[in-house]
Amino acid sequence: MKLHVDRQDSMPLYRQICDQIHAQIREGVLLPGQMLPSLNQLAIALDISRETTKKAYNRLLRERVLIARQGKGVFVAGRRSSGRKEILVILDKQSVYNQVMMRSFGETLGEDANLTIVLHNQHLDVLEYHLDQHLDRYDHYVVSPHFPLDAQSRLRAGKLLKRIPNHKLIMVDHWLREVPGNYGVVFQDFRHDAFDGLAQGREDLLHGGVLKVIVLPQSLYGKVILEGVREFAEQNNLAFSCYNTVPDRLEKGDVVLVLNSQLDSGLALLARRISDCGLVPGQDVRIISYNDFPLNEVVLGGLTTLSTDFPAMGRTAAEMILSGIPAKVHNPFRLVRRRTF
Repeated sequence: MKLHVDRQDSMPLYRQICDQIHAQIREGVLLPGQMLPSLNQLAIALDISRETTKKAYNRLLRERVLIARQGKGVFVAGRRSSGRKEILVILDKQSVYNQVMMRSFGETLGEDANLTIVLHNQHLDVLEYHLDQHLDRYDHYVVSPHFPLDAQSRLRAGKLLKRIPNHKLIMVDHWLREVPGNYGVVFQDFRHDAFDGLAQGREDLLHGGVLKVIVLPQSLYGKVILEGVREFAEQNNLAFSCYNTVPDRLEKGDVVLVLNSQLDSGLALLARRISDCGLVPGQDVRIISYNDFPLNEVVLGGLTTLSTDFPAMGRTAAEMILSGIPAKVHNPFRLVRRRTF
């Protein structure tokens, strides 16, 4: 085993040691059961303190990358023999859509995998923490890479996800193209999906009134989706306006597209506003909500949605793991017509 440290690198020395040991295990340089140098031997070889080598080894022991045998030393841990794939899923947040996707994902994998699910809450520091804690402990990493869209955040997210070997990485729901290589992705194309979804209802939209879009400022992809909506409206000479809350006045014939609705207060307020204007939802004012899940079948008698197919997303990701064949797959997206449109 050959290790080195770079004192000019901003990464702590113990982390450099950990990353190199991870890499050498991954590349087959270090094999299961192989003995590593003692703390003192490694400290002398690298000209660093014993405390630094101890910190590195303790971390690898906690990650179960290494094992300690009393009176003998530290060894590379053996591979699991259960036959099941160990999969770490790192999702952006708890949501009904993620629940639908993961239910399909788990059902497709069946008894062939053990799942561990954690959240990064759209914070890159949290993603980095999970990778620090769990890298090389799992056979596959399924990540929903929803992070701020500015260039600096995207570059950092890409750098973090590059730490996961290509053959272990599957992105879901979004394709972070800053990550190179032959990994798996099942993704939405937010701008073009919005355009194509609206095109599926084109004839009815053109015979309506104004297309009024409600998108909250904090929506991660709101501006991107809005580009697709605006492009559709302009190409079809459709009257179009945008709001960051429910508009005060609604007119007969309006179509309202709600980009931030997960059965939240915004949708309830919209229904009340339509009623206050003496109008009937689905008849005088038509409603389309973004993203679909089963309860939408009964909301307002049946809520029409523009949505990616979340069960299909989960199935496709699971099938990549089972087959061992990664691919870049654009997930199906469609207008799901119900009573409100």
